[in-house]
Amino acid sequence: MHIAITGAAGFLGQRLVHQLLDRGALDGTAIRRLTLIDQAEPPAIEREGVEIRCLALDISSPGALDPVLDARPDVIYHLAAVVSSAAEADLDLGMRVNFDATRALLEGCRAQGLSATRLVMASSVAAYGGDLPEVLDDMTALHPQNSYGAQKAMSELLVNDYSRRGLVDGLVLRLPTIVIRPGRPNAAASSFASSILREPLNGEEAICPVPTDLDLFVMSPARVVEALIHGAEVPGEALGPFRAFMLPGITVSVAEMLEALHEVAGEEALARVRHEPDARIAAIVGSWPARFTNERARRLGFHGDKNFREIVEAFLDERA
Repeated sequence: MHIAITGAAGFLGQRLVHQLLDRGALDGTAIRRLTLIDQAEPPAIEREGVEIRCLALDISSPGALDPVLDARPDVIYHLAAVVSSAAEADLDLGMRVNFDATRALLEGCRAQGLSATRLVMASSVAAYGGDLPEVLDDMTALHPQNSYGAQKAMSELLVNDYSRRGLVDGLVLRLPTIVIRPGRPNAAASSFASSILREPLNGEEAICPVPTDLDLFVMSPARVVEALIHGAEVPGEALGPFRAFMLPGITVSVAEMLEALHEVAGEEALARVRHEPDARIAAIVGSWPARFTNERARRLGFHGDKNFREIVEAFLDERA
């Protein structure tokens, strides 16, 4: 089996690569080839019996992915994206990477006749927005309130239509806010959700830019990677005509997140969080819904975290 991954140098991409190599197979078929793609060349990795190519490509450049698609991958994970705040700040960049590159990828699959290739695209809770019901489901109308969400929503529709036409076997997984991300803060509007936990647990100060009564829909990195892998194994006939759905996260308020920090690491860690309101970040994140029914995802075999404390303890276990 040949698997290609865009955004392979990112933290999700790297976790996915290592999990796939540790498994050694997808859907019972041995993984023999991995093509890892990012704007900067992904870290080199070796595994006996697996051919691994690391490519530095600007996937928004015309024809950039043609050599990869010429090799006819069996599975494509499309994780590359410009994150929320950056896409809002630079419309051209967000459109080029988040939408135009996705369309080019789909057109490349069409040109190569990759109708049986499973394309798993990562979308976002940011695709929703506006005047929403208290609890959403997968068929709630998309009305994003920022450019990142709009670009993801447009890409979702394309993946769905190309799949309907039999041009690719697509699947869109809408990701909750991922907590706790490793490393340093990035340009995502939701970056604070990891920072207010990660930095205090590491003995550093963090800034909380949103009200503590704000609710978020979250999922741990480990569960997201499990979902990506499972997404390549779900039979196409089980997906039905609509190929996009929300993964089963959990709803938690910022106050509850901070309480979990307090319970796990004590008063000293909690005191490292400074509250400095940022209206821009609060407006973006506050437009994202926080409550979903996830029956469809669960019926298809996707699983979420049990509770938020489990997410914090998993981060501590990984750090140890």
